[in-house]
Amino acid sequence: MIITHDIRLSRIVSGTWKNTLLVAFTCSMSYFVYWYFIQYHFEMPAIIPTILGTALAFFIGFNNNQAYDRWWEARKIWGVLVNSSRTWARNVIHLPSATDKITGSNLELMKEYAVKRHIAFLYALKETLRGTKDEEYKKYLIQSDLDIIKNESNKHNAILSLQTTELKSWKRDGLIDGFEFLELNGEITRFCDEMGKSERIKNTVFPTTYNYYTKGFIWLFNIAFTLAVAPNVGWRAIIFATVIGYVFHTIHFIGHSIVDPFEPIPTGIPLDQITRTIEINLLEMIREEHIPAPISPVNEEYVM
Repeated sequence: MIITHDIRLSRIVSGTWKNTLLVAFTCSMSYFVYWYFIQYHFEMPAIIPTILGTALAFFIGFNNNQAYDRWWEARKIWGVLVNSSRTWARNVIHLPSATDKITGSNLELMKEYAVKRHIAFLYALKETLRGTKDEEYKKYLIQSDLDIIKNESNKHNAILSLQTTELKSWKRDGLIDGFEFLELNGEITRFCDEMGKSERIKNTVFPTTYNYYTKGFIWLFNIAFTLAVAPNVGWRAIIFATVIGYVFHTIHFIGHSIVDPFEPIPTGIPLDQITRTIEINLLEMIREEHIPAPISPVNEEYVM
């Protein structure tokens, strides 16, 4: 996610120069075709690029709006996970310190496992959304848990099942009453809901035709605009068409860059930072000695 309020010119140039050259080449070729082949045989009516440009503006705006909705929904989902994770850890940590059926030290260890198992859930979910195989979740699971989920295709869902099994054993052993069980199980249900929403965004492909036809019509607009203004401004049509084409292509690219919000790109949701923040908060809550460092911004511009 981009965090700076000022985007450096060098980043703008590095991200758009190839497309700008292609736009300039297309407009140049359109102008030369007009000048040497069709200027005495055909004249592009100005109404055509006018109508096409207006339609493209509405369509690109609609596409970008839908892309931002996906991005913002993804950010809200992980905002809920941040809050619910802290609530989960707080409720688990403040369970009674001892009961008649289990010693206080063992109960504290069980609380610690429940908190760390949740951190494992977040890392497993992040791994799936990012499509990576770093398996960071393993460092927060005990061997018996790893043996149980090793053959599961959906590791994060399997970890939630482990949490539910643990809750049921706590209730059976008298560590929590029925109200506490419902409250803690409600948090697990909330994690499952947000997990499902994340998977829905990840697995729902933004309609390919939106991107394909928009790009195609922008190129058609570039050509039509060049042909329409060439009789009036001559070779300057190349400059005017390139500038306007650059604007249309760049606006379309901005929307397209946030269509997949979980991708590890500067414009995506900072899953690394969010997960690390939750990890730090929860480890501090259980008084862990070794706390990882926060994720640092890249060049003070964005976080992943």
